[in-house]
Amino acid sequence: MKTKLILVEGLPGSGKSTTARLIHEILTENGVDADLFMEGNLDHPADYEGVAHFTQEEFENLLEESGSLSTILEKWVTVKRGRRLLPYMKMKNEIGNGLPDELFAPISKKDVYELPLEENIAVISESWEEFAKLASSQHKVYIFECCFIQNPVTVGMVKYGAEAEVTIEYVNKLAEAVKVLNPLLVYVSQEDIEKSFRKAVEERPGDWFNGFVHYYTSQGYGLAKELSGLDGTIEILKARQELEKSILNQLSIPMHILNNSQFDFDKHRENLKNILI
Repeated sequence: MKTKLILVEGLPGSGKSTTARLIHEILTENGVDADLFMEGNLDHPADYEGVAHFTQEEFENLLEESGSLSTILEKWVTVKRGRRLLPYMKMKNEIGNGLPDELFAPISKKDVYELPLEENIAVISESWEEFAKLASSQHKVYIFECCFIQNPVTVGMVKYGAEAEVTIEYVNKLAEAVKVLNPLLVYVSQEDIEKSFRKAVEERPGDWFNGFVHYYTSQGYGLAKELSGLDGTIEILKARQELEKSILNQLSIPMHILNNSQFDFDKHRENLKNILI
């Protein structure tokens, strides 16, 4: 297999998580060394999940304000191109109460995905470029779920209400960054996004639903359109679907669009096997 990176994308409830796991399973069964990184993985090699971003001055101010805890912050921080990157979620998971809420809260507000859009694009793109350089020398396949299209669309359109061209260019920038890995995009589509999303809502915890709706309707596109609740979120997802179609039409990397509207597991697995092997 020539590709060293498989990108799995699709709207919420489309079945992309299952798809990513199936791809990993199929590759592994066929002797391919493959690493799977699902949404939310704090050890993601290209994306920043639960990572805060500081300038040198901002980080020095944080150290002054954190008192005796400054040594912990200095231990965890990474400096890249002058940026101070602090994996605050990993810190919280590892040291628990050692990172008190009064310090955790202001750090989390500096999350990479809370940066102004232009700065977020710069930080994320640089990380993807660094990952590509590393992965190009390795003999394995990486599988990324939903950070290639979903994250740019979420921060661009949903959070900031950016023009479509800005988000499309963001995704193209990431595609260019990993071009050396001969990436393959597997996009899981749904004919009826409302039906598939309502299905996801029924299957997932209430906290997930409430958080999702709040994020989608309280800022950016949803706020500008005065959308709210489940119905408003579905309208935003429909707009996101149209934007993602435009992205797919303009991407130059190899891709397979798989219709998963029937959620036929065996058929879906067979389709993936035909693509991969």
